[in-house]
Amino acid sequence: MGRIVVFGAGGRAGRAVTAEARARGLTVTAVVREPARYPDLGARGVTVVRGDVLDAGSVARVAAGHVGAVHAVSPAGGPDDGVDAVDPEFFVQAADALLDGLGTAGVTRLVAVGLGANLLGTDGRMVLDDPAAFPSALRPFALAHTAGLDRLRERGGGPVDWVMLTPAGFLEHGGPRTGRYRVGGERVPVGAGESGEQSDSDGDGDGEPWLSYADLAVAVVDEIETPVRHRARVSVFNVRDGRR
Repeated sequence: MGRIVVFGAGGRAGRAVTAEARARGLTVTAVVREPARYPDLGARGVTVVRGDVLDAGSVARVAAGHVGAVHAVSPAGGPDDGVDAVDPEFFVQAADALLDGLGTAGVTRLVAVGLGANLLGTDGRMVLDDPAAFPSALRPFALAHTAGLDRLRERGGGPVDWVMLTPAGFLEHGGPRTGRYRVGGERVPVGAGESGEQSDSDGDGDGEPWLSYADLAVAVVDEIETPVRHRARVSVFNVRDGRR
């Protein structure tokens, strides 16, 4: 039975990844800033610990002995919570601390959860640069997230093999676990590709892109258990076309 460490385990994505990992028989170290705030996280196979994703030493201590790590940390409770005061360097510092700390601990696989706002729209601009599509109040959070992705790319040649999975389209809290997802590239998916568990196109049919947190977690744990994509960012989505 493998062990994974989930940074940001108290958030929606982190909780979904923890549940998916446990369902597959993995044990989880759930890292949060203040364990007392998350009394419901502890369960059989889940150990809740205090950790700081901005401190490489803390990352190394909690990650030692694990087969992979997940980065699902936000500087606030979520992108709608206090984003006007987000530190623009937060995700850059987190990327540095994770790459350094995981390297020290000998953990060579990192799966990060991305943000759809820095995918490219049909006009070639990032979604966050289109005021008609993206609220200006969320722009500081999106820029900070984008800076973290840029840092991962800048340091892509180190010992930690990272991938960022970016939900494309509507990310649904409480949505069903279908066990399926499509994988695209740097653009917002236009529609559905061929049906099946995975697809590497950006979509070429009709349908609204969406993803449940549960299926995001499926994709994350898949990339921990059987890495397919390396030192890259990809989009992950389903299509709401009646089939899901």
